[in-house]
Amino acid sequence: MSDNSRAIRLGEAIKEIVAVMLDQRIKDPRLGFLTVTDVRVTGDLQHATVFYTVLGDEAATADTAAALESAKGLLRSEVGRRTGVKFTPTLTFQLDSTPQTAADIAGALRAAQERDAEVAALAAGATYAGDADPYKKAPVLADDEADRSDTDAGASR
Repeated sequence: MSDNSRAIRLGEAIKEIVAVMLDQRIKDPRLGFLTVTDVRVTGDLQHATVFYTVLGDEAATADTAAALESAKGLLRSEVGRRTGVKFTPTLTFQLDSTPQTAADIAGALRAAQERDAEVAALAAGATYAGDADPYKKAPVLADDEADRSDTDAGASR
C-alpha cells in the first residue's frame, strides 16, 4: 500500500513540474493552450503517463503532441533533478479524452431530454383505450344492505 501512495505522490510532483516547465521554460511555438490534467505512475515508478488537454482543433492537437514529444527529454531530466528519485520515470504523453467523453454524455442527455419531452407531449393528449380504471371492484352495498348482512352473519353463528 505504501508503494501505491508513493506512486501517487510522485505523480502529483511530476504533474506540477511538467506544468510549470511547459508554462515557463518550453518556448515551442507549436504548443497550444495546454492543460496537464493527470499523471499516472506505474507501481514500480519506472513509467509515467502524462494526460493533457488542448484547446483548439485537430491541427492544434497534433502540433502540441509533436511539441511534447520533442520536449520529452528536457522534461524528463527536469523531473529527475527535482524529484530526486533513483530512477527517473519515462514520460509518455497521452491526450485526455475526458472532455470529449463529457461532451458525448451531455449530448446523449440532451437527446434523452428531448425524447422525454416528446413522450410527455403525446401522453398529455392521450385517452384511455377502455375505462379509466380497468380493475374490477366489489359492488358497493347501501347502508341498509350492509346492516342486514351483518345481522345475518351474526345469526348464523
